[in-house]
Amino acid sequence: MPRTLVIGGGISGLSAAYYLAKGGAESTILESRPRLGGVIQTEKVEGCTLEAGPDSFLSAKPAALELIRDLGLAGDVIGSNDHLRVTFVRKNGRMVPLPDGLMMMVPTKILPLITTSLVGWGTKIRMGMELWRAPKPRAGDESVAEFVEEHYGKEAVDYLAEPLLSGVYGGDPRQLSVTSVLPRFVELANKYGSLTRGVLASRAQAKSNGPAPPLFRTLKGGLGQLVAAVTESIRGKTQVVQARAETVERTASGFRVKVNGDWLDAEHLVVACEAHSAAVLLCGVDARIAELLGGVGYSSSMVVALGFDAADFARPPVGFGFLVPKKERRRLVACTWIGTKFPHRVPEGKIVARCFLGGAGDAAALAESDEAILATVTSELQEIAGFSARPRFHRIFRWPRSMAQYPVGHPQQMAELETRVASIPGLHLAGNAYQGIGVPDCIRMGRAAAGKTLPSTH
Repeated sequence: MPRTLVIGGGISGLSAAYYLAKGGAESTILESRPRLGGVIQTEKVEGCTLEAGPDSFLSAKPAALELIRDLGLAGDVIGSNDHLRVTFVRKNGRMVPLPDGLMMMVPTKILPLITTSLVGWGTKIRMGMELWRAPKPRAGDESVAEFVEEHYGKEAVDYLAEPLLSGVYGGDPRQLSVTSVLPRFVELANKYGSLTRGVLASRAQAKSNGPAPPLFRTLKGGLGQLVAAVTESIRGKTQVVQARAETVERTASGFRVKVNGDWLDAEHLVVACEAHSAAVLLCGVDARIAELLGGVGYSSSMVVALGFDAADFARPPVGFGFLVPKKERRRLVACTWIGTKFPHRVPEGKIVARCFLGGAGDAAALAESDEAILATVTSELQEIAGFSARPRFHRIFRWPRSMAQYPVGHPQQMAELETRVASIPGLHLAGNAYQGIGVPDCIRMGRAAAGKTLPSTH
């Protein structure tokens, strides 16, 4: 029998299988989709590299780069064009650049804050006064909105925190847990009181460690290149069964999983699918685990890529892209100009917009036809970016219930879940539902799950 079964062939499950193979252990991946990689999917259209899901990973989180180096792909790593990194926010029908020196919603430079029209004078004064805020012990968790509003006021929530987090989490800052979503800022607030003081102190310390890396990194050929490399590296050591796991039962020696009416046995089980699917599978193993998994919410998202001839634009787009706050939003949540953000992704003479829809407030967008979505996105983009050209090509990618949401109280629920899972020998969880939604977080959790199954770690 295979020693380890991995349910889910997204980057979490693939990472678990990779590190198992690296440790000399064979495994079997069960994946219900016809391909591996989960939300990571790269397409090439007219020389342009299009990402259906995530397009990069944060340099500050090391797990993705470690895996890439392990796979021999270090030479294909590229960074974002940070010298061109300007992000605009739509306010009152105009595009306003985020002030220079802003780290998420935390200001670190005085002049850009004074001169910006993104927030009013009341918010600017409050942001300036925040510099003298003293540390205040906090009991328990709270929402991102409560945390930001306490430091900088409601306008900072509406025009900074909400649009920034909608693009990343597809969630509502009034529901999201600040401890889970912005843990570093919570640490800085507890230590310094003032977020601005904390960020400045952190930057000073980072400078002593050498030049800062680019904010984002990715692979020249797209993140699909990472999936392909992992898949190739585990060939011969990992069996891939493209079928849906139906249920899980415990046995004297571990677990058995029902697949297409048959049973597969394993000593270890790595559950690396979405939490709502894991809840259904594990209800017969532990009812409380299933309840906790079922309590993790998910939002749905859509990525729409539009390709244009550069000659159709009177002026090329400026900056990385733009965000549309909920207060100003119709359908578009955010847009990235791919050729500006990353070198090598868009050839000379072309412009590609990567647009985001859906999220916690607009799951209905996924049910609309391709024709309706294309018309809506094109019309909004033309109005916002000031051009009249029609796209020469487009791609639409729907991701129903794919982005985990971390509500207030999430850390406590995850602590209970971790304790209960640890009490069942051989059961391991990995994925974006638990301790981070980014590619490096998923790789880290997949690696950790694999490490717990290898004999050398026992």
